[in-house]
Amino acid sequence: MGLISTISNIARGQFGFKMNEVMTGQHWFEPGEGPPGPHFMEFRGKWGPDDVRDWGNPSSDQFMLQDLDGTATVGGLCDDAPMKGTLKLDYFGEHKIRYAFNFEANGTEYQFVGEKVNIKPWNLPFSHTTCFGRLIEAKTKKLVSTSVTFFKLHTSPKFLGSLRFTQPG
Repeated sequence: MGLISTISNIARGQFGFKMNEVMTGQHWFEPGEGPPGPHFMEFRGKWGPDDVRDWGNPSSDQFMLQDLDGTATVGGLCDDAPMKGTLKLDYFGEHKIRYAFNFEANGTEYQFVGEKVNIKPWNLPFSHTTCFGRLIEAKTKKLVSTSVTFFKLHTSPKFLGSLRFTQPG
């Protein structure tokens, strides 16, 4: 579609957007699940709604929920494994941001759930940058590791520059 059509759709509220986010930090294996000590962890994801009309509607079951896909690196387990899941911006309910995604490593499916918690206007530099996560085996629900990852503020220009408007459908 051309520029005029895109601008027209945005003016009518018929658009989506995508952004690229990188969370980097460390994880610690549970005893017996991997080498002891801190290990590098990073996930790189693209997220955003396909259509902001449902995404921005508080009565919709899709309110501030969007798909998330990208890669996950979990030191001692995998490097750049393809991942897929969701990102939920829950500013008004539980005051948190929740990343939930699955990936496969060494023939096993894993599920990661990480949360940025206590989202309040006065603590945004901390609450929007720090994610506390748990990695489990998807089938057995056994805890594999816990993590703390960060959105590094110096990457904000790249994050904001990744914003792309999309056409629904």
